[in-house]
Amino acid sequence: MINKPFLHLTALSLALLLLGAACRSSVNEGSAPLPSAVAPNNSSLATETPTSTANSSDTSSAATAEDPIPPTVGSLTPQDTNERIPPGAQNEFSTDFTIHSILYSEILSGGPPKDGIPAIDNPQFVPISEANEWLGELEPVIVFQEGDDTRIYPVQILMWHEIVNDVVANRPIVVTFCPLCNTAIVFDATVNGRPLDFGTTGRLRFSNLLMYDRQTETWWQQANGEAVVGELTGSQLTFLPANIVSWAEAREKFPQAQVLSRETGFPRNYGRNPYVGYDNIHSSPFLFDGQTPEQLPAMARVTTVELNGEAVAYPNAVLQEIGVVNDTVGGVDIAIFWQPGLASALDSSELAIGADVGANGVFERQLNGQTLSFSLVDGQIIDEQTNSTWNIFGEAITGELAGETLTAVVKIDHFWFSWAAFRPDTRIYQQP
Repeated sequence: MINKPFLHLTALSLALLLLGAACRSSVNEGSAPLPSAVAPNNSSLATETPTSTANSSDTSSAATAEDPIPPTVGSLTPQDTNERIPPGAQNEFSTDFTIHSILYSEILSGGPPKDGIPAIDNPQFVPISEANEWLGELEPVIVFQEGDDTRIYPVQILMWHEIVNDVVANRPIVVTFCPLCNTAIVFDATVNGRPLDFGTTGRLRFSNLLMYDRQTETWWQQANGEAVVGELTGSQLTFLPANIVSWAEAREKFPQAQVLSRETGFPRNYGRNPYVGYDNIHSSPFLFDGQTPEQLPAMARVTTVELNGEAVAYPNAVLQEIGVVNDTVGGVDIAIFWQPGLASALDSSELAIGADVGANGVFERQLNGQTLSFSLVDGQIIDEQTNSTWNIFGEAITGELAGETLTAVVKIDHFWFSWAAFRPDTRIYQQP
């Protein structure tokens, strides 16, 4: 009997193969990349896709057999390895491929070519009232604040573009989303004093988006913000705190915020999910050629924190059960607040009606020289020192500390396979 995860991946593979072929065809003909290919069920797909097979290990095995690779790799040069540059890359990029810190055999084609999934370079914004006409109450959005400027980036748009290059309060940023890894990450886009803007390479590593900057055409790993191929190899993008919350939560908290407009210049099925059922915990990651530690299912949702060299993963199932976590990571006392009311972007055919996976925020527990401890009491987040009540944004809303705000800690939501591929040394939080 064929199980459901297998059927799901088979259907996804076929649909993605069609997209890859369509994108290659449009490029070969000299036309602009197609908005998306049509899947067998007539729903459009935006994902980076395989060029020949849904079995990523086949591609990797072929590369390994042809190109001997040393067992351990640090900073690579042509003298260190006989690896072949990713197929087609030299025709598309001016990248210095003699410099790289990863194995080229780990890179897989996503199907669409360079910029086949188009980044948004000149984002337009609309007020809350206008966005409210097309965003669902529990639909996921990314909230970024810089000074008094608050921007809201709906995941329904990033689903189809993966990158938004923006400037907020004079700070160049890049807002990114990799659907295959469930990673929504905001970075400072300035490196060594130079503002960069980014596009999609059309390639993946460990199922994760590989971006490139348009100034040097260096390739960057979205999951960890590292430059891995080209002139800037070894450089690191700076992570910036961002909240992933429901539209209803963001709308109430930030009524004056500007919301990324659907008027992107590209025809897309915004609001539709081309990865229906992908986040099923019993399914398998797509285009992932790696080993996943067995402490958690590969597709388990985790919230990850890395401070002072220590990495910790907090399973969403645990957060959902206990609501509040007090922990210490890299010598920093932190708290995690979790609440229900956030739709999965990768569950249903429409983002607005996805299964409730909950939202969370991570904060330092130090406030005004005092270390606070938090607990969940009758559905309310309370600190044990003053009995003040707190919200998901780390703000005290009642009690002695009302008006105070905790310092946000950068946290990234991942699937377990994605985080573990880059930080296999991670500690998995265990409920006391």
